[in-house]
Amino acid sequence: MKISRRLFLHLGAGAAALPTMSRLARGQAWPTRVVHFVVGFPAGGGADATTRILVARLSELWSQQVVVENRGGAGGNLAHEMVAHASPDGYTMLMGTNSVPVNPFLFPGLTFDPMSDFAPVSLIGTYPNLMVVPINSPAKTLPEFIARAKREKVAFATPGVGSSPHRRST
Repeated sequence: MKISRRLFLHLGAGAAALPTMSRLARGQAWPTRVVHFVVGFPAGGGADATTRILVARLSELWSQQVVVENRGGAGGNLAHEMVAHASPDGYTMLMGTNSVPVNPFLFPGLTFDPMSDFAPVSLIGTYPNLMVVPINSPAKTLPEFIARAKREKVAFATPGVGSSPHRRST
């Protein structure tokens, strides 16, 4: 079979253009195994409850099991360290709270840097912090409470070091 000069030139031009054409990129399927969401606080708290609601929906969307791992302790640093040193394959994620950027200022000598070891993925939600007193407390406003605390010893509770309501007393 004889190929016309025109067809030959078209085939040659097409063959020369093949390497410059973009190719379809095919990403690997993800996730193909269990995804771990690590929470830096014990089970039962706000971060844990929020994470459990989130992972239930993600399990449905991804058709893959997503589990919550609670690593409470050291103001969340045990969880932060675990995730910072985990394989960067997307199968270990941190449910970050405000402790991620705050803890480097509270705990010297951390083995991770939140600015370089973590990449934000999504804002899950926000919630306010509240200060409450017993109904029979003489302090009904914040200034009244502060004045009382300056006069006498008062007891208070926080979720722990590194949490937003925590403040080291001086």
